[in-house]
Amino acid sequence: GRSEPQMSSQKPAATRMALGIVRQRLKGATKGHSLLKKKSDALTMRLRAILGKIIEQKEFMGTKFRESSFSLAEVYWAAGEDIKYTVLETASSAQVKVGMNVDNVAGVQLPVFEVKKQHQSTTSELTGLGKGGQQIANCRESFAKVLDTLIALASLQTSFVTLDAAIKVTNRRVNALEYVVKPNLESTVQYILNELDELEREEFFRL
Repeated sequence: GRSEPQMSSQKPAATRMALGIVRQRLKGATKGHSLLKKKSDALTMRLRAILGKIIEQKEFMGTKFRESSFSLAEVYWAAGEDIKYTVLETASSAQVKVGMNVDNVAGVQLPVFEVKKQHQSTTSELTGLGKGGQQIANCRESFAKVLDTLIALASLQTSFVTLDAAIKVTNRRVNALEYVVKPNLESTVQYILNELDELEREEFFRL
């Protein structure tokens, strides 16, 4: 990453021009601090919203996974455990694929995973498997909901980690400006003003 600007401990020449330059730098640092603080606040708000959604999706996931497990038990009860080999033989390609888009939050790129449904076997095709066809169709639908939730959860958790890292970097820059750069520039402005006053007094007495 880019290192934060460090103020030189060497004092500048006490001139009106130097005063103007340092004041301009102070103005820039103050504006930069304000913008970064707003960015940090926006990212933190989004992080809290995502955290709420993660908790919600995890609870939903637990419910859906229990339902799916029960649905699978019904398939085994109706058709026997060996039905899984028959189902595997009829599955030729993935019915769900995952795509990715990007969401921009205050300049931070957040990956968003999206479910892309492919061709799905119809109930009649599954009924052709013989005994337990309807239970298999129900089970597939139940696990499809689990998969949708899992992809949504992965998207949220990836965004959470990305945002958390961005907030830490932004806050380090905010703190550097607030506690190092701005105070140094302010003390430099004060030093130049004091020196200029001293020079003016000397000039006055010389007259």
